[in-house]
Amino acid sequence: MTDPYSVSVGVRGYETDTQGHLNQAVYLQYAEHARWSLLRAAGIAQTDLLDKGVGPVVLETTIRYHSELLAGDETSVSCTFVWGERKTFRVEQTITKADGTAAATVSSVGGLLDLKERRLVADPREYFRALAADPTTLGL
Repeated sequence: MTDPYSVSVGVRGYETDTQGHLNQAVYLQYAEHARWSLLRAAGIAQTDLLDKGVGPVVLETTIRYHSELLAGDETSVSCTFVWGERKTFRVEQTITKADGTAAATVSSVGGLLDLKERRLVADPREYFRALAADPTTLGL
């Protein structure tokens, strides 16, 4: 098995809260950045999805905080799609500090919304597989 896709993100001072920790909402932004970076690495742009009349949606997200992040910390944010058999899929992510310590894990349930019908498509894997220049990047 290969290492999961990851992207580097530096913690900026304005992203921290009054205790000097990375603000809890910013963890979600880092996770979102990594998901879109992974899609781009697979060869899928946002416009490709829109041209097909679909868009990814997050249905549920759980964040587990393990170690604090402070301004100036360098992180890597991993991203792995875990495909199910139905309309949804999971996205598993870890935000890791430069020393290898896990700062947080983010686990999401997502789907692919038909933008006209406003319903999840039956098999999101097939849409992603058809659009991707490199489907293996997405675990397909």
